[in-house]
Amino acid sequence: MAAKKSKESSYKGREQTTTQTSTASAKENLALFEALCEEGEVFINAREIIQTLEKMGVYLSDPRLKALRDYLEIDKSRRQNDYLLKKIDHRAFEELMGRSALLRKCLQSGLTVPEFEAFTKTMETIFLKSKEKTGGAVATYIPQLARVDPELYAVSICTLDGQRFSLGDYKTTFCVQSACKPILYCIAQQELGQEHVHKHIGFEPSGRGFNELSLDRNNLPHNPMINAGAIMSCSLIKRKANAADRFEHVMNIFRKLSGGGKVNFENTVYLSERETADRNFALAYFMREKNAFPEDTNITKTLEFYFQCCSIETDAESYAMVAATLANSGICPITGSRVFEDLTVKNCLSLMLTCGMYDYSGEFAFKIGFPAKSGVSGVMMVVIPDLLGMCIWSPRLDSLGNSVRGVEFCRLLAQEYNMHKFEGLSSKSPDRDPKSKKYEAGYRDVLALISAASGGDLLEIKRLIASGVNLDRGDYDYRTALHLASAEGQLDVVRFLIEKGAKVNPKDRWGRTPLADARAAQLQELEDFLISKGAEE
Repeated sequence: MAAKKSKESSYKGREQTTTQTSTASAKENLALFEALCEEGEVFINAREIIQTLEKMGVYLSDPRLKALRDYLEIDKSRRQNDYLLKKIDHRAFEELMGRSALLRKCLQSGLTVPEFEAFTKTMETIFLKSKEKTGGAVATYIPQLARVDPELYAVSICTLDGQRFSLGDYKTTFCVQSACKPILYCIAQQELGQEHVHKHIGFEPSGRGFNELSLDRNNLPHNPMINAGAIMSCSLIKRKANAADRFEHVMNIFRKLSGGGKVNFENTVYLSERETADRNFALAYFMREKNAFPEDTNITKTLEFYFQCCSIETDAESYAMVAATLANSGICPITGSRVFEDLTVKNCLSLMLTCGMYDYSGEFAFKIGFPAKSGVSGVMMVVIPDLLGMCIWSPRLDSLGNSVRGVEFCRLLAQEYNMHKFEGLSSKSPDRDPKSKKYEAGYRDVLALISAASGGDLLEIKRLIASGVNLDRGDYDYRTALHLASAEGQLDVVRFLIEKGAKVNPKDRWGRTPLADARAAQLQELEDFLISKGAEE
């Protein structure tokens, strides 16, 4: 206890010097710092911070953690991992917390998916199950796509807070093909507005093939998610600019959406696309015949622009960030940069939900229920609003042009979690809500601490203490966290709770103390420790 008083006194002067946060924030930072410190120490090991970031799915390279990287001098010592051994005292911790809201969220388990490790284990299970699907075939009408290895499979996710996780061939590049269509539609809206764009593009599902020679009753493309609609979107973007500037504009937006991820151009696919473009030329001339295009539209230049956009090359990890930006109402999760306005994204997601999966769109919306857009390269861009973005890539396609494994992954995901657009989370089990905390499934506040103590989850206990949980409150049987930790033999947890001020002799409804629980379990070392701290049976 003397060590604790000494530690508290050493913090007092430091707390008064902070100028970056309010007094309330400084107290919160102090509580969190104390919770993360080892017993008798006045610093935090950088290793614990880094491990917490990894556990929460936050990359150390995240631009929002620049202050932490600078403090740890990671660029200079990464090879030796020397930064893991660095100590963070209270003054440095206070400064880091003032410069990074992300760091605070991570340490307090306040990110979009708080139980990220459990969530990713579910993703791994779904990935392996869906990988068993080996039906379908790669697209052959574009020669370059026909050469892709059909066994490749990647899944990447990114939450609204920038928590990331990837499986399989997520670093292998592919062309976005039709998955560029939602972005082209958004770009046109941003430039010209909703009303102007929809003078040239309809809102309705077509009920026809994605490249069928068909227009709606107003002689417009049915929607922007089919070939005719995407060609029309291209005709609207930067009409007065030259071809190079138009494509550079689109590429720059893709890079912003991906937070600076991998966005390139695959010329061989572009050439292959252009050489097999008879149907797209037919669509364009059909639309010109019906006066659907803006005046003076150059058909050839518009189509070449469209082929370029379909030939944008990326990887699953980067395109998951694009999807996450849409899930975040147009704001890139890791840069905080607004790329699209709220209304633009709302319109886009509405049409992705109803039109994004070719002729399977209606069934996909009915059974799975979140916006998605597929492409014949085998890519699926999936958006779960207010939660995460996801990219699935597997080249084998079903008869409708959708990735076989991609559809299966989404089907299994919808079974596992309440992610359907119209499924009320409030009326369902928290176990099916990825935003809920593991220790809050059926418990609240104090019960979360008790569950963590029983399971020996010291990191979760530290976060709960930092959030102000009362260590001495019990459950309906008046059993406290110290009772459960003692009964389960969690010596490290018992030691930590007492060091943080937990009462040594609380009694449950039967009058039993933590010492009695330790003796009943024949845990001699734990019993001796409790006695040394003044415990009584």
